[in-house]
Amino acid sequence: MALKRRSKIEANFSMASMTDVIFLLLIFFMITSTVVIPNAIKVNLPQAKQQTSAKPLTRVTIDENLNYYVAFGNAREKKVKFDDIAPFLMEQYAKEPEMFVALYADETVPYKEIVRVLNIANENKYKMVLITRPMK
Repeated sequence: MALKRRSKIEANFSMASMTDVIFLLLIFFMITSTVVIPNAIKVNLPQAKQQTSAKPLTRVTIDENLNYYVAFGNAREKKVKFDDIAPFLMEQYAKEPEMFVALYADETVPYKEIVRVLNIANENKYKMVLITRPMK
């Protein structure tokens, strides 16, 4: 008789409390993972031995004195104001909708200035490439 009663008790076990614990653990790990990830990522900039492009290349260059230069294809760079970069890129995009923009920035240029140019490309859905130099 004792064996029969024990098997009935085991058959009535409720998984509701175990499910609650699993959901609480899931929520805990989801919240902590969003807090930990931004601080845990270490970025190493990529190196490239050579660069190739199949499409005409539009270039935006920022020198150490925060002067802006633009060029398309094999043309020589011309100095422009920051506000003239967006119209220049729109004009080149009208000529070549599949273009991508190469951004050359001196290593001393503040990150804020680079982001300003990246925002122009992002707002207009241009493809942007940051140009780096190979390590020696």
